[in-house]
Amino acid sequence: MHSGTPIDIDTDVCIGAGQCALAAPGVFTQDDDGFSTLLPGREDGGGDPMVREAARACPVGAITVPGAAR
Repeated sequence: MHSGTPIDIDTDVCIGAGQCALAAPGVFTQDDDGFSTLLPGREDGGGDPMVREAARACPVGAITVPGAAR
């Protein structure tokens, strides 16, 4: 089950560490410049249980997951 609320990646904060793509490769990827982006159709995480872990693993806190405590 997914919330329908999109995950937010603050592109001004993202440093391209790639921890999100490692933790939840079914939701996150990296663009041509190495910065995090969401896979098409996965903007709400698609119910992937690793989305919260991906946000937690971000070294600069660039990812916001709706309903997740920081």
